[in-house]
Amino acid sequence: MRPLDLNGLRTYDLQSRPSKVFATELGRPVDPSTPIGDWLDSLPKQLAANELRKLRDHIVRAHRNGNTVAVALGGHVIKTGCAPYLIDLIQRGVITAVAMNGSAAIHDFELALAGKTSEDVAAQLHAGNFGMARETADAFAVASRRGAEEDRGLGAALGQYIDELGCPHADDSLVAACHREGIPCTVHVALGTDIVHMHPQVSGAALGEASMIDFRILCAVVSRLAGGVWLNLGSAVVMPEVFLKAVSVARNLGHDLDGLVTANLDKESKYRTGMNVLRRPGSVGIEVIGHHELLIPLLHVAVSRELSVVSCQLSAKPVPSQPGDAA
Repeated sequence: MRPLDLNGLRTYDLQSRPSKVFATELGRPVDPSTPIGDWLDSLPKQLAANELRKLRDHIVRAHRNGNTVAVALGGHVIKTGCAPYLIDLIQRGVITAVAMNGSAAIHDFELALAGKTSEDVAAQLHAGNFGMARETADAFAVASRRGAEEDRGLGAALGQYIDELGCPHADDSLVAACHREGIPCTVHVALGTDIVHMHPQVSGAALGEASMIDFRILCAVVSRLAGGVWLNLGSAVVMPEVFLKAVSVARNLGHDLDGLVTANLDKESKYRTGMNVLRRPGSVGIEVIGHHELLIPLLHVAVSRELSVVSCQLSAKPVPSQPGDAA
């Protein structure tokens, strides 16, 4: 077969062609002494960097408008050292509700009490020691019983218990921070998945009832998500499923969720986060893929910087003169 003759090929002027990338969107290296806000602005105006800035703007808008910003997380977020960033946003009044699976609550408690968490499963399993920490099980036995009997739920009872114990690292506890700031913290247990479920002092009835109360508290949170933001951090299965059911309850009872922005920050893109968080429930879905220990600090500083800029702009506005003021 002879080569195709290309001499009759039609061409066009490059400037006339629609394109996806422009020189104005390129990232620009900055001096190491550049403020972090300027560094964020210097990132390429493409893909994940755009999504991160978009998510920042939605969170700041929701906060300024007094709308709910809720965070749902899995255990890996706690294990990678990201709780302090979320705690800071809670103390600033940005995050107004927290929901987590059982493993996140366990790691949070162990860090608060012992300053360490996450055992070597392979080494402990063969010796029959995996998950056998006494204090952790005791805490969940007490918190689940109180949460059920007092109709407060597992998260609220665990937060109070951490404070009562005088845990030396309580300031690093996300659960304790919610308790201290008076915002909802719900724990959504999948029975049989957590180490505390192996211990005889932990009542399945109390644990189930306390977690069921937390689900209903979460339904109340979700019912107020119109114009707000739901952040799913590092939970690929449990929290996306819990969220979807809470959305169904809220809509069934006639609550307006218009303007809800949902976001997923995780190491991988998964089916349930894609469908149950990003596509089905809200008006806008944003996904940024990467390691928690990088993405969450980046989001924290992006939001914090934007809030400080907005605050400076508001404080710099001149005060209108009053009648009778000197000219």
